[in-house]
Parts: sequence; C-alpha cells; structure tokens
Amino acid sequence: MTYQEVLAAARTCMGPYCKACPVCNGMACKNTVPGPGAKGSGTGAIRNYQKWQELCVNMDTIGPGGAVDTTCRLFGRDMALPVFAAPVGAVTQHYGDKYNDLQYNDILVPACAAAGIAAFTGDGMDHNVMRAAAETLVKNGGRGIPTVKPWNMELVKEKLDMVKAADPFAIAMDIDAAGLPFLKNMTPPAGSKTVEELRQIVAWAEKPFILKGIMTVAGAKKALEAGAAAIVVSNHGGRVLDQCPATAEVLPAIADAVGGRLTVLVDGGIRTGIDVFKALALGADGVLIARPFVNMVYGGGAEGVKVYVEKLRGELADTMAMCGAHKIGDINRSMLFGF
Repeated sequence: MTYQEVLAAARTCMGPYCKACPVCNGMACKNTVPGPGAKGSGTGAIRNYQKWQELCVNMDTIGPGGAVDTTCRLFGRDMALPVFAAPVGAVTQHYGDKYNDLQYNDILVPACAAAGIAAFTGDGMDHNVMRAAAETLVKNGGRGIPTVKPWNMELVKEKLDMVKAADPFAIAMDIDAAGLPFLKNMTPPAGSKTVEELRQIVAWAEKPFILKGIMTVAGAKKALEAGAAAIVVSNHGGRVLDQCPATAEVLPAIADAVGGRLTVLVDGGIRTGIDVFKALALGADGVLIARPFVNMVYGGGAEGVKVYVEKLRGELADTMAMCGAHKIGDINRSMLFGF
C-alpha cells in the first residue's frame, strides 16, 4: 500500500469525527471533542500545525556528499529515526469502532518496533487499558513507553507497579492531562502535581521518567528538579487548554534552558520528515506524532505504520542531504531560515 492508499482506506472506517484528511491540520475536526479536535475555539491543533509550516529550511548543497544517516540513540535504544508514536487513548470514542485501545496497541507497538522506532501507549479510566498495554509491551520486549495519567498518588503507584512488570525502557506521565474532564472532581483528587509529588513518582517508576505536557521554561526546570529524565514539549494537541502557544513557538527557549540536562522531545502538529528536521533544528532530541499514526492503523494496520515511518524517514533524509546534515547530530538552528 502507498501512503495515499492507506489514508483512503482509513476514510472508510474512521469517524464520524476524524476525516483522515489528506493534510492533518486540525481544520476539519476543529473543536470536535469527542473526536480528534481541540478544546474551546478548536484553534490549538491548527496553530500547532501552522507554526511548523511557517518555518523554512536553508538549502545548502555545497559540501561533502555521501550517505545520510537518520539513526539515533534515545533512552539507551538505537532507533531508525528520532520519532515516537504518541500515546492515544479512547480510540473507539474519538476515531471509530473498528478498534478499541487494546487492539490498537496490539497493532501499533510491534509495528513501530519492527519499523525501528517505538510507541507510547495510553491510559484510561478502564484499568484494562493499562493492563493490556503492559501485556503488549511484554510481548515486544519492553520496546515501548507506557504513559500514566496524573491520577491521585495511590492510583499512580498502582498503575506504575502494573507497567513496571513489563520492563519498558522508560515510563511517561502526561501531566497536562490534568485538563481532561474525566480527571476533574475525582476523589481523592487527581490532576496537577507538586515537584515533591513528582519526585516520589519518579522514585516509584525506577525507569527513565518522561514528563509530557511542558510548555514553559519554568515547567521544564521543575521537571528537572523533580528528577525527570526527559520532557515532551506538548499542549496535548490543544485538547486541554484553549489559546496556548504552539509547541514550535516555545521549544527553542525550553531546549536552550534544559537541553543537555534533559532529553527534550516535542509533539503537536508534526506530520512530515521535514517537520521532524525543523523540530531537531530548534533543539529537540526527538518528536512524538499522534493523529497520523491512528490513521495508519485504521487504514492499513501494521503495514500502514510501516508505510508512514518509511515516508518520514525518506523525507527527513532528503531534507538533511539538501541542508548539509549527514547525521542527526549535524542538524542545528542555522539550517532554519532566520535563525
């Protein structure tokens, strides 16, 4: 299957909210929640996408030729390119009833591993979602990153114990999920965490801990203080707070502040290998991509995932070659216009 064929197949089984658009820019789904849209005015996801498009790359083909190497090493693992499939939960509710979360992860995790990258898995109100994610990770040698929501501390520990048994190479928490409706008004309280609480969670995890949902330099410094190994610069696809800046807008300052001390990942509107290049040039060590991977699973299963990863790798390699970068470490801000 080609990428366009996978998208066309996805359109036959997605919905009613996601349209598996030729360009996943947040315009068609806008503020459909349930669905893949953003909160409030629905412009958060649109802005994330648009800001990557506004960045231009500097072409420079005067220099040594030779092969381009997109491989990297993150969290002690060799990867074909610095891309992760982002955690997605409640796929039946948001994307259509072809799959539930358990089935989705059973396809996504091994397909990503086979393609040389790794997948984050999601969390939900149903404990079976996390339990099944752990089982999927066991079957795939721990090549994946379970993501725990910021429940009350007792439930966080329970879920961490559940996924640690799968021996994943890292564990994440999407701390910005504090803005999701089902986490509010829980008893005991769920949601925001103090630095002290996060320090306890990091100790419980006993794995490199990733805090997803960092949008300020101050937040990044607090994650570092709490002992996190990595952060994901993310506004949850615009789904938890309206009128946020785009991740591309805040990434450079955050990377300058904590890069080298924390692994810095970023998500939000990244769709192509060129976007991946731009994120790396702004200071990220890697990226997460969510909605397009859902389209690929719904439209082509494991083959769809393979097609998309190959597309990303080809686009990234081509951009690197045309901008004078032969390996991932060569990519820098001077390769972006205006920097």
